[in-house]
Amino acid sequence: MGDVGAGEPDPSAAGAPPPPRSPRRRLPLPDFLQSVNLKHVKLGYHYLITHLLTLLLVPLAAAVLLEALRSDPSDLLLLWNHLQYNLLAVILCSLLLVFASTAYFSTRSRNVFLVDFACYRPPDHLSVRFRQFVDHSRLCGGFNDSALDFQVKILERSGLGEETYVPEAMHHLPPSPSMAAARAEAEQVMFGSLDRLFTNTGIKPKDIGILVVNCSLFNPTPSLSAMIVNRYKLRGNIRSFNLGGMGCSAGVIAIDLARDLLQVHGSTYAVVVSTENITQNWYFGNRKSMLIPNCLFRVGGSAVLLSNRSSDRRRAKYRLVHVVRTHRGADERSFRCVYQEQDEDGKVGVSLSKDLMAIAGGALKTNITTLGPLVLPVSEQLLFFATLVAKKLFNAKVKPYIPDFKLAFEHFCIHAGGRAVIDELEKNLQLLPSHVEASRMTLHRFGNTSSSSIWYELAYIEAKGRMRKGNRIWQIAFGSGFKCNSAVWQALRTVKPSPGSPWEDCIHRYPVEIVDGIPTPATKQ
Repeated sequence: MGDVGAGEPDPSAAGAPPPPRSPRRRLPLPDFLQSVNLKHVKLGYHYLITHLLTLLLVPLAAAVLLEALRSDPSDLLLLWNHLQYNLLAVILCSLLLVFASTAYFSTRSRNVFLVDFACYRPPDHLSVRFRQFVDHSRLCGGFNDSALDFQVKILERSGLGEETYVPEAMHHLPPSPSMAAARAEAEQVMFGSLDRLFTNTGIKPKDIGILVVNCSLFNPTPSLSAMIVNRYKLRGNIRSFNLGGMGCSAGVIAIDLARDLLQVHGSTYAVVVSTENITQNWYFGNRKSMLIPNCLFRVGGSAVLLSNRSSDRRRAKYRLVHVVRTHRGADERSFRCVYQEQDEDGKVGVSLSKDLMAIAGGALKTNITTLGPLVLPVSEQLLFFATLVAKKLFNAKVKPYIPDFKLAFEHFCIHAGGRAVIDELEKNLQLLPSHVEASRMTLHRFGNTSSSSIWYELAYIEAKGRMRKGNRIWQIAFGSGFKCNSAVWQALRTVKPSPGSPWEDCIHRYPVEIVDGIPTPATKQ
């Protein structure tokens, strides 16, 4: 919880109309592609060149071997006789061979495959309709009329539907956000998604060598990762990690950490569990900048199985291609734009700055400028780079060329954090409604499930039967700190939804048409 996906610091930014007495225009994401920093472009090309140099060693070695095979045996014999009497040449050739082999094997990266993933589907009795949500908030007695009206406006234009889920403790009157209830929510979500993952893949828990769990606001002792180790009796030498306080982008960070570990530890499986805990993080005060997460965050979680075993390539769904991470925490405004604190009455909540959208735009600009050279076709890169050089070096008054990311990806999984963010990314990246459909429908059906939302979106694309072999997927998420992180995947086969998909019994009802955050009367639940 607590990031740009949590919403925006005023009702207009979250998609609701502004308060009557203080009319304000919604601050959109800045037109970030119109002001690009050259150093971020250099970062992308540096990353690309580093990997290309490693890849060039393979064709070079193959060319030498092919030329040797094509040579006349008498020539090879002559060369061997010459080398027998030239100790220096033999030593130099041997050293060159050893150096090239060492450089290749030490710098090459292992392929990381996504075998399968599972998203948690809460039981129906945890769903909450808008009227139920508002009535419950009113009966709690902690919210004044202004705070209640504010939450109604947020809900009505949030893009959420009537079937999202809140934890058991929030259904009680009065609510019971105890430590025991928070643990119960965490167990329900994590174990539910892991049970489904192990069932679908047939992997035994003892085969897992790496475990990474991310949950931003609930970090008990023993840790969430220890709870999983205890439940499934994972092996004693498992490498387990627990990431906290990193917001909705932590899911990509967890994937990046697992990928790095899989580069070091060969022939093993890694499981990444992404979730958020709502039970003890519901805000019961009246500061409006802290009320938005109550309206948008809902129960959800995912479990992802990764492998570096070449034998898993045949059954894996995707291959991890790139991870690009951007952290703006060195800037004070970025660091404090999403900040957990106490209000004037001592009630804890996550405060959202009015500059949140602008800061998110800056982080996004940095991230996609670094990502561009890695994924964009050469034609797009040449046009983009030419106009950038003309503008930066020659002060030419030319409009920067906006790269067409639709040429780099077939599918987009934009963190379903709030309607406004999805709207602005659609506009600034010049995407089509079909490209953001998975994000909008995930927000409508499950709400903002924090770091796991990008997996519900990928499950939506699979459930619609749209994932074809070779398709490229861009997952992008934002988080407190402030962070913007991207993961790029490629489908290894035409992917069908796995059993137990969260969309299994409702995909036929989607997409629904949402106008200004409100489902049309014909499709409203």
